[in-house]
Amino acid sequence: MKISVWNLLIILLIYQPVFSQQEMTYAQKLGYPEGKKVVIFHVDDAGMSFESNEGAIKSIKEGVATSCSIMMPCPWAASFVKEALKEPMDAGLHLTLTSEWKDFRWPPVAGKAAVPGLVDKEGAMWSSVEEVVANATPDEVEIEIRAQIDRALSLGLKPTHMDSHMGTLFYHSPFLERYIKVGIEYGIPIMFPGGNNKLLGLSMNNNLIKQLKKEGKYKEGMKLPSNSLMEKTPIVGKKIWEAGLPVLDDLHSISGNWSPDYEVDDEGLGAYKVEKCKELLTLMEPGLAMVIVHSIGDRKTFDRISGSGASRYADMLAMTSPDLQKFIEEEGIILTTWAEVMERRKKIK
Repeated sequence: MKISVWNLLIILLIYQPVFSQQEMTYAQKLGYPEGKKVVIFHVDDAGMSFESNEGAIKSIKEGVATSCSIMMPCPWAASFVKEALKEPMDAGLHLTLTSEWKDFRWPPVAGKAAVPGLVDKEGAMWSSVEEVVANATPDEVEIEIRAQIDRALSLGLKPTHMDSHMGTLFYHSPFLERYIKVGIEYGIPIMFPGGNNKLLGLSMNNNLIKQLKKEGKYKEGMKLPSNSLMEKTPIVGKKIWEAGLPVLDDLHSISGNWSPDYEVDDEGLGAYKVEKCKELLTLMEPGLAMVIVHSIGDRKTFDRISGSGASRYADMLAMTSPDLQKFIEEEGIILTTWAEVMERRKKIK
């Protein structure tokens, strides 16, 4: 039986021994100084709404955010691409396989006929990751990924990278396989944390504790089960690096969960998130990390779409905070973009 390189990757994920540690961080391999913390502050969900576009643009032009990614199936994607081309910014694709809001929804770019397993009874993408995994085939996922890339290219955008909305492509190995395959084929960097993953581990533990508390199963100080995904990331990261694409050392993606246990207004929540950003930057180990936020510029309309408006507006306030910018400068943290990271990777044999 012939085994493709992608089937081999899945076999390696299951059977290959896990590397206990890397000799060098991926940041060092890319030529950044040893011991330095290198960060991509990344705004997800550009193109989803007018307010999402406002937040991404403001976070980058007036703040510490250095990158963003666009949801190509969404109604304001083309508008954001025009803005990104008018004043060039580090803009990638937020590969979208779900449509999670109750009344604000979108269909796949490829169309229902091409990817019926990605479409629910309303003609939109499924609301949850679980529904996508249960109904869509890897072939349909690949068709839709390619359709989203092709739409961006047809609009004149050369994506600096790709990542996954709601992490859908990371929840099912056959989907992850296609994500990696397409990224390598197009030569587009793909978001993948294959290094020390300290922040990612803390994020996943926090999410697990939150779920256990919700189910009434959590006890203070209890030992949490090991996460198999965390154990496999170094192996996949090595394969992606060897294919000529850059790899992250770490990833933080739970700013949307940040909420104080006391009452705050919008500005107070923004200040709280600044302190949380300082905390995660202090906790992260040297290396290249991507920190994900979801910024919006105005809550008035967005609150009709989602209950996350306050959190997203606070993300924008945090990204544009002079206090956070000062902290980054004082700590000697290097801010970078996916475009710069890929240029560095191209120079390494």
